[in-house]
This record gives sequence, structure tokens and C-alpha cells, in this order.
Amino acid sequence: MILQQIKLNYTGKFVIVLLLTVGFSFSTSQAQRANQTNIFLADPAIYNENGIYYLYGTVGGNPNEGFKGYTSTNLKKWKKAENINNGYALKKGDVYGTANFWAPQIFVDHNIFYMTYVANENIAIATATTAAGPFTQNIPKQLDAPVRQIDPFIFIDDDGKKYLYHVRLINGNKIFVAQMKDDLSAIVPETLKECIIATHAWENTAHANWPVTEGPSILKHKGIYYLFYTANDFRNPDYAVGYATSNTPLGPWIKYAGNPILSKKTIGVNGTGHGDFVKDERDRLWYVFHTHFSDSVVAPRKTALIKMNFKADKLAGMDKVEPDVKSFYFLMTDKN
Repeated sequence: MILQQIKLNYTGKFVIVLLLTVGFSFSTSQAQRANQTNIFLADPAIYNENGIYYLYGTVGGNPNEGFKGYTSTNLKKWKKAENINNGYALKKGDVYGTANFWAPQIFVDHNIFYMTYVANENIAIATATTAAGPFTQNIPKQLDAPVRQIDPFIFIDDDGKKYLYHVRLINGNKIFVAQMKDDLSAIVPETLKECIIATHAWENTAHANWPVTEGPSILKHKGIYYLFYTANDFRNPDYAVGYATSNTPLGPWIKYAGNPILSKKTIGVNGTGHGDFVKDERDRLWYVFHTHFSDSVVAPRKTALIKMNFKADKLAGMDKVEPDVKSFYFLMTDKN
């Protein structure tokens, strides 16, 4: 109202006031950014409990103590998560593992919260009463396996059956799936199947002798299972995300012809991958993932969000998944 009156009385004054207003906003924005810092979590996981988003991941620089996290009510403003365990949602000493706590995932079953994670290159599962933790084990132990295994993601299907998608280290990082016992104590061995290995050019751009596919996550959409994964070594700028589809949770899997869907070519940032999905209050689907610190430095890896959309693909006879590149942003928290 005041600006309109000034404009009518004297245009020159209006211009001066407008410039001052813009300058003030710019300074305010600069001040806000100066008081914030990037969130540095790799292999991030996200969970929405009653309108509060919980974010966890591999801690850059010191992954040997457990998992600290962040919370938000709108996916934009983040703060360090508060709980009774000195800031840790899961802490060494309360659970299996002595080092290399990687790649957590949170899910809920029968009102119990579970965190599946990696320590000492084994997979373990801890429980809590809320998504904030603390996550503990009565008897610290890992899931039995004859090989080293990492990057767990547990999917509970509509019929209640549970499936463990994970990476086995067998002449490369290879994604497997197995149905789990209902109490989550172990896999059902006869259901173990290989899902994804690096076979396409974009999945091994360095022509490495140890090819990598990792960071699995699962969505079910219109009766189709979408298995998202990341290919290439995490230090490679070409670390990127693709997906495959199946009519069953155990496969077989058909890789999307348009892979990778998220890469440095997509958003102009190196090392995009290994993430998790969440829906916001408007039922929009978001993918949280990590990137390299910069064009020349890998770590500490930055945490980011991007909106994903299902779009009709008449040729394939099912919906395809595309990132909304304009929605991409890095997650920030206040310095303290």
C-alpha cells in the first residue's frame, strides 16, 4: 500500500525504496546462509513420523560411533535430532559393531521401529519405540551370512512378507534379495536371488575389475516393483542412479532403458547416489541422496533432496520415473 502511494506521488522515490528493499532482502539472505552449513551425511535414510522427518546416514569423517541425525517439519529447515543418547539415534556399545557404521534405513512394523544398518561390513537390525531412537539390541549380533554384505533395505509388501535387498561383496558389489523370516532374525536361504550387477557402460565407466552396484531402495507402484540402485565406485564422479522393474519382489529385473536417471549430467553435481524415498504432506515423492563435496573433492559428501515423478510410458506399458531437476537442493542446518 505505501509503495503504491509513493509510486503515484513520485516515481523516483519509488525506485529508490524498491532498490533499498531488494538490497535488504539480499543482505538478509546472505546472513541466513552465513549461519547455516551443509548436512554431510552419505548413504542417507529418511522417515516421516507424524509430520516430523528424521534423517540419518553415514557420518563423514567418523563413521565409527554410530548414527546422529537431523529432523525437520517441512524438508527445508533442519536441526540436529535430540534424544537421550548424547545425540545418537544408534550408538556403538548398544548394538552390534565396533566400526564403519554405514547406510542406515528406518522402517516400522507392528508399532516397532527398526533400523537396519552396516557395521564391520555386516548387516544388523536394531529396534526403538520411536524414529528418534535410541535404537538398541538386547543381544548385539549381525545377520548370519557366508560373505561380507552391506547396504540393507527392508521392504514389507502388501501381504506382510518382508524382503531384504542388500549388497554382497563377491567379485564386485552385487545387489541381492531374499525373503526374511517374519521376526527379522534371518533370511530364508532358499529365496536368495541375485538382482543387479554392473552390465551396462554407464554402470562401470572406469572399467574397474571390481564393478559396483549398490544402495538399493524399493518402491511399489501400480503393482510393479521398482528397484533403485547406484552404480560405479562412490569416488567416481559418474556415480549415478538407475532403476529396474519386476512383477515380483524377487525378480527377474529389467533395467530401465533410460538409465541413469540421476547423474552429474542431470543436475551438474558429481557423485549422485545411494538414497531413500519419502512422501511429503502433499503426497509428493522425494529422493534423498548424497553427492561429492565439490567437482574436485569427494568428501565430506553432501546430502540433497530431489522430487521424483511417475510418468506414463505407453511404449513400456508402465509408468517411468523421472527426477524434477528444478526441485534439487542441498540440505542445510543452522550452525551451533
